[in-house]
Amino acid sequence: MPIIPDEKDWTWVLTRPCPECGFDASTVTPATVPGSVSNMLPRWRAALRRPHVAERPDDSTWSVLEYASHVRDVFSIFDQRLNLMLNEDNARFENWDGDKTAVEKDYANADPAVVSAELTAEGEQVAESFASVHEDEWGRKGFRSNGAEFTVLTLAQYFLHDVVHHLHDVDG
Repeated sequence: MPIIPDEKDWTWVLTRPCPECGFDASTVTPATVPGSVSNMLPRWRAALRRPHVAERPDDSTWSVLEYASHVRDVFSIFDQRLNLMLNEDNARFENWDGDKTAVEKDYANADPAVVSAELTAEGEQVAESFASVHEDEWGRKGFRSNGAEFTVLTLAQYFLHDVVHHLHDVDG
């Protein structure tokens, strides 16, 4: 059964803590992202080793496998966006529909071991990319297809919330 797409504008997490997962964007800089991502990778791998990893808890919630597949792709998309921001003035991001990607890539039937390896590789890559950001680059800008403006700093905050929140979603 398909999941109803989440159409919320999650950029509000840049201005106040998330009441669901407790994430506070004000504590994040691009320099803190690498360690945060690295510290979450073992928790994601452990979640993917659980029995029944592909079972949805209810009809409107992704399985652990689907969330992990999504996070793998979030790592990749945000690595691309970060590098675009660092290499182009006023970078423009192509639209990415995570729900459509879930269907196209068949997250629900992915191999948990493959997802674990890919999530780890993509997580290490995005952590490395954030580690290379110099403080004088934190203000570089990028724009989502809907016009939302990010700096490298707010992109780091928004990105990390996504990963933290989904780890919370799977009780990782």
